Amino acid sequence: MGKIRILIVDDHGIVRAGIRSLLESQPDIEVAGEAAHGEEAIEKARELHPDLVLMDIALPGMNGIEATRQIKKEFPDINVLVLTMHDDEEFFFPVLRAGASGYILKEAEPQELLYAIYVVCQGQVFLSPAIAKVFLEGFVKADAGPQDEKYSSLTPREREVLRLAASGYTNREMAEKLFLSIRTVEKHRQAVMRKLNLARREDLTKYALRKGLIDFEG
Repeated sequence: MGKIRILIVDDHGIVRAGIRSLLESQPDIEVAGEAAHGEEAIEKARELHPDLVLMDIALPGMNGIEATRQIKKEFPDINVLVLTMHDDEEFFFPVLRAGASGYILKEAEPQELLYAIYVVCQGQVFLSPAIAKVFLEGFVKADAGPQDEKYSSLTPREREVLRLAASGYTNREMAEKLFLSIRTVEKHRQAVMRKLNLARREDLTKYALRKGLIDFEG
């Protein structure tokens, strides 16, 4: 088996240099190239066809989530491992839905990043322990009895909006998918939050996971 060829995507040059130095110290890893923003990441993916893209989320112009979605759509065989400072579900679930196979925080130790790269390149999923903890918390909260009653109060359309919103779709994307106006989608989403007594979008995601309405593939 040849070396793992990696494309580093981050808008900070000093960060890319640090990652490159770490990766190039490994005999079985090769840095195929670098990109500073989402559009460049897609261009480099087409040009270099790396085995793995190490993707930041907060990028100028096109963000890492959309860049991941486009790369996976065009090149399903390219693995994407997200390396980011963001540790909340606002980014976590959408980027997994976009096709990423792993999510690791920039606070991780170098050996953890290397391990994540090997795991993802073997076709498996890697989640930073802190992210895995957030994910699992959704399954250990309060009993589902009252929640089941609340779920039954949702209309079929509200249930569909719940599933899509929890999977990471924006109001605009839901509107296009359901052939509704953005305003109507927003009203449905607000109704769902009110009926389920949820305050934040991440609570909605956790609820949908407990109900089995979504999975990692969205």
